[in-house]
Amino acid sequence: GSITQAVVSGAGMAAAAARGCPPAGSGDRALAELLLEFSRAQYRAKDGGGAAAVERIERRCLELFGRDYRYSVIPNVHGEVCAHYPRHIVFLERDAGASRDSFESTVQVGKLQDLINRSKMARCRGRFVCPVILYKGKHICRSATLAGWGELYGRTGYNYIFSGGSDDAWADAEDISEEDSALRNADSQLFDKVRGHDIKLLRYLSVRYICDLMVENKKVKFGLNVTSSEKVDKAQRYADFTLLSIPYPGCEFFKDYKDRDYTAEGLIFNWKQDYVDAPLSIPVSLTQSLNIDWSEYQSWDLIQQTQNYLKLLISIINSDDDSGLLVHCISGWDRTPLFISLLRLSLWADGLIHTSLEPSEILYLTVAYDWFLFGHMLVDRLSKGEEIFFFCFNFLKHITSEEFSALKSQRRKSLPPGFTLEEICMLKQKDRGSTTSLSSDFSLGMESSPGATGSFTYEAVELMPAGAQAQAAW
Repeated sequence: GSITQAVVSGAGMAAAAARGCPPAGSGDRALAELLLEFSRAQYRAKDGGGAAAVERIERRCLELFGRDYRYSVIPNVHGEVCAHYPRHIVFLERDAGASRDSFESTVQVGKLQDLINRSKMARCRGRFVCPVILYKGKHICRSATLAGWGELYGRTGYNYIFSGGSDDAWADAEDISEEDSALRNADSQLFDKVRGHDIKLLRYLSVRYICDLMVENKKVKFGLNVTSSEKVDKAQRYADFTLLSIPYPGCEFFKDYKDRDYTAEGLIFNWKQDYVDAPLSIPVSLTQSLNIDWSEYQSWDLIQQTQNYLKLLISIINSDDDSGLLVHCISGWDRTPLFISLLRLSLWADGLIHTSLEPSEILYLTVAYDWFLFGHMLVDRLSKGEEIFFFCFNFLKHITSEEFSALKSQRRKSLPPGFTLEEICMLKQKDRGSTTSLSSDFSLGMESSPGATGSFTYEAVELMPAGAQAQAAW
């Protein structure tokens, strides 16, 4: 219920931000400023120091984390650790109000920084395993996939062959000389080293479960394996981890979502495409309690697939062991923030994390930290109509039932008086998405917007409090 209030409120703010008209209220203005900055340029740590708006966003995130957690900051001021990660990487140590022995992380920040510096070459674009959510002492982490031979050898040092666009926008690979070929034959020794550091980092963070969202086993460009993944590591270096292959469509698929009037119901990914070669693979021990027929995954539409994957992730982190979780796709800035954001919002709605934050505050935190500061390329995605960012928040109405709660027998955060969960969160068919999207043409005028028929007018409710907005909307 509170998530819904945040989304309705945030949707109005997004619409206003796109028009350049921040709504009233300091929190609303902050979110509008965030969205405007987000829609202008991709965040890069090495570029972020001089922009006042970016610095305000960074400070605001630290303040929101500090409400509920004691944390340390891993400095990345000039992008020296990772060019596409926040300048101030937050490491959550324990709940601010908790006793020292209550779900306190055993990780020492100095040791963590050392392992990060050693392991960052192991993954695509240097996007190392990074803890972002602390839940019951478990670290929920994000990263890119493993670097393949193409990235490690294509160019020297940190000048990777990647150009920094969508997952498919790789730079032209250089010619491979005979000397390069000799190096390629010795790649096992290099992989032993860099992946060994990656494994040490995973173990130090007590990560056991690795959820891979790639629909391919390896990313191949120009005949090179530019990226790989744990599930196809020939030396089985990751055999001690519980590996889950849960293929999920990349950002390009969300162009179809936009083109279908932001309707995800009935939208099914084409699993027969040539590059799709990663089957769904989940240990039976993790699926027995979920009552899901996983053999049918290729027939699920986008809603069903996202719902079932989220149920799986919640089930894993809610298990009795103390093991952490890693979620990654290829570059870790589209599909990865989608599920990290959904996990953060879902656990918050259960009152299990970020317990002091209001709806508008948790919305700000997840947009700013999980998406913007971790390098989601909103400008590029909007220009191509690949609206995975919008889908994330528009999807929240599909996870309001108790089956998506980590507290199966308890109610989520309190609802507005006189409204049931179903009344608040059930969208009418005619209100499926439409006018709140930050698409490249923005399409915000009610007369011309896709799906606008029967939709309420955001201008009329933008000045209302979040709760009143929710009631007016529904």
